[in-house]
Amino acid sequence: GQRLGMPVDVFLRDYWQKRPLLIRAAFPGFELPLQPDDLGGLACEDGALSRLIEHDRARDQWTVHHGPLDEDLFARLPDRDWTVLVQDVDKWDADVARLLEDFRFLPSWRVDDVMISYAEDAGGVGAHVDQYDVFLLQGHGQRRWRIDARPNPPTGFRDDVEIKQLREFSPSHDWLLEPGDMLYLPPGVPHDGTAVGPCMTFSVGMRAPAVNELLLDAAEYLAERLPETARYSDPDLVAATHAGEITPVDLARVAKTLGPLADNLGHGGLVDWFGRFITRYRCAQFAAPAESPLDAAELTQRLARGDQLWRHPWARFAWCGQADTVQLFAAGEALPCPRDLAENLCTHAAPTFGTAPTPAAAAVLVSLVNNGQLTFAA
Repeated sequence: GQRLGMPVDVFLRDYWQKRPLLIRAAFPGFELPLQPDDLGGLACEDGALSRLIEHDRARDQWTVHHGPLDEDLFARLPDRDWTVLVQDVDKWDADVARLLEDFRFLPSWRVDDVMISYAEDAGGVGAHVDQYDVFLLQGHGQRRWRIDARPNPPTGFRDDVEIKQLREFSPSHDWLLEPGDMLYLPPGVPHDGTAVGPCMTFSVGMRAPAVNELLLDAAEYLAERLPETARYSDPDLVAATHAGEITPVDLARVAKTLGPLADNLGHGGLVDWFGRFITRYRCAQFAAPAESPLDAAELTQRLARGDQLWRHPWARFAWCGQADTVQLFAAGEALPCPRDLAENLCTHAAPTFGTAPTPAAAAVLVSLVNNGQLTFAA
């Protein structure tokens, strides 16, 4: 805990994953485990994950060069407004790897890497937010860190730069870090680090798998271990009464097949997922979107003229719901739809609409014509 300026359990209780902490002189008398030139050399190596980011201050343009970097690139760089970042330096350099010994209080599988950045004056990557914990150790020179530690800061990204920079950034804290100082940031805290003169920063980054990554991998793991014979089954099937309907009984069978996964999806999620899935499942082809999109006025006009709509031969429709408006599923898409229209579309290859369709029905038909599920007879 001597690096944290407090006992480890106090840090974990009060700061870890909760709020930022600036630790002055966490590494007193810090000696660089590698020099800027070594880092530049590593950035040019095949297999090293490196980036060089330049900022054109006058035009506020950012340029990203992805490694392996070219030595000639370094030769032509100005003396400010750029930074080079190399990930996983601990895997390449044993002295850098030794830094991790001070972070043994964390489960080792939670630690990702030591990333090192070298920046010339005013160099940085702009205001951004990380989805994982990071310890930012100042190694050489000074870096100004500004952070926004308020609850629910704005996190929208700029769309004009290829790095994930924040559109809005209002710092609540502004610090100048000297060699040996360290800043801890939990996930989701907007921050912006700028070099004051040439500087080197060591970032000890954590790993936290996203829930979508865990779910996909766990589902794949399960799926690989299930026999081909394990299938949806309905030995208690009763005759269908409405074309295309996914009934509550059908859904209950799907939920049983999925087990605990269905509990987490909830009823709405189960309906939405299964309707989309089953209208895509084992489709050898999908309809292509219409070449010239229609609007509701044109559609209504054509139907009034007597033009006939046909269901595309590869289109798969299903619907689910108990009210007058149901969810209609078409090739993996979901649309709110009047129930009589949903049934009509599922029953007839050439659905007919006695009178002009209502605005709600017209909206569904326009969408289906434009994505190719329905076509006008030539």
